[in-house]
Amino acid sequence: MTARTLMIQGTSSGAGKSLLTAALCRLYARRGLRVLPFKAQNMSNNAAVAACGGEMGRAQALQARAAGVEPCVEMNPVLLKPLADTRSEVVVLGRSDPALTALPWRERKDALWGVVRDSLASLREAADLVIIEGAGSPAEINLPDIVNMRVAREADAPVLLVTDIDRGGAFASLYGTWALLPEVDRARIAGFVLNKFRGDASLLEPGPTILAERTGVSTVGVVPWLRLDLPEEDAASLDDRGSAAGLDIVAVRLPHVSNFDDLDPLAAEAGVRVRWVDDPRELAGADAIVLPGTRNTTDDLRWLWRTGLATAIRAHAGSGLPVVGLCGGYQMLGEIVTDPLRLEGGGEVPGLGLLEIRTELRLAKITRQTRGRWLCGTGPLASLRGSPASGYEIHHGHTVLGAGVEPLLESEGNVAGAARDGVWGCYLHGIFADDPLRSAWLESVRAGTASALRWDEHLDAELDRLADAVEGGLEMDTIDLLVGREDGTWGKSS
Repeated sequence: MTARTLMIQGTSSGAGKSLLTAALCRLYARRGLRVLPFKAQNMSNNAAVAACGGEMGRAQALQARAAGVEPCVEMNPVLLKPLADTRSEVVVLGRSDPALTALPWRERKDALWGVVRDSLASLREAADLVIIEGAGSPAEINLPDIVNMRVAREADAPVLLVTDIDRGGAFASLYGTWALLPEVDRARIAGFVLNKFRGDASLLEPGPTILAERTGVSTVGVVPWLRLDLPEEDAASLDDRGSAAGLDIVAVRLPHVSNFDDLDPLAAEAGVRVRWVDDPRELAGADAIVLPGTRNTTDDLRWLWRTGLATAIRAHAGSGLPVVGLCGGYQMLGEIVTDPLRLEGGGEVPGLGLLEIRTELRLAKITRQTRGRWLCGTGPLASLRGSPASGYEIHHGHTVLGAGVEPLLESEGNVAGAARDGVWGCYLHGIFADDPLRSAWLESVRAGTASALRWDEHLDAELDRLADAVEGGLEMDTIDLLVGREDGTWGKSS
């Protein structure tokens, strides 16, 4: 017996597939089912680390949380991490694969399909229900498919096709996607979903009726537009978040920015705003600057110097403004970053010189969940000395500290961060999700802004709010029948 399946596909990227999948994971988990998420292939630099130490898409880790299960790499067996406009690192079952990275895409697909098929099968053996997310659109007829309808056929999954009605052109997008599919795949589309709708749903008619007449597919839901404090998968969706007034934290929008959800807990704080900037003039008025992670430290460091941001950040730090670097951003705060093996941009690039550290990119990639302890006895995090630190690491860098900095934290027996006065950085992602650390740092930036937020509770409340909205917007009796409820009972397929 294997798990029933339901697949969420979209008319485009950004249609809302990831959050709709998360909502359904939470809904059916609340009903007592063991639900597991799956996405065959993801393209994102916003990665999570599973307990096994492997990388996977942040969206699938969030979906696993929504389902109340531990994330595993089989939920996202193929992860593409863009290094440049035409080059991506290929991560297979959590580990970087240099051979596949070197191959053109059309030559990779045959090698990857077996991994996709086997991962899906293992999840179906372990679950009551697998909610599958597609990628982009199933009607991208110029691309070989290992993530949309090929997966739906393998899983024998009914498909909900979702579109972002807030963009406009929703009915044309649904009809056009349906029309471009071969008949065998059209038959899998069990319902249309209009997502991110603002306004009176009665004004949608006669759109859904005409669409059903022409396709034979009914619209099974209208999901409202929601503002949620949940991790985004795509850097293109980054925008300013938080309070319109109050503490102004500026985050640098690096060209290859990664793990940008590190700043979400800050943006969720009352009286705090996080602004993403890419121009040195936009640093004006900042109370603190954060350099986030990046998948290409050397190229992004060159970009900082070329745009004038490096010089401006140095000047602000010199005037006493707090500056924080996370992972690649931590490396940038140092004296130099070297890439002798050309893992990224190659060569040697001078850092900002705000911390006396030197970094070399090495072949071995560290990916792990981390538990350590805070070491720093002075500066903004001194109150945390000796307390536990937790997060996750994804980096090629090996960093050596000089005499002019204080070790910030210990991770797996190694020093993983450094500090000097108000400037500090570390290799741990996810540290701002730690309530005591976030509170201590905010208080150091501006007295009286200590945190009252409990981030884990807030995240789960946001997932419940999402699930409630989706439950209210979808025809759940129809969805229940699609995933196997008969006469009030649930059953696996044979």
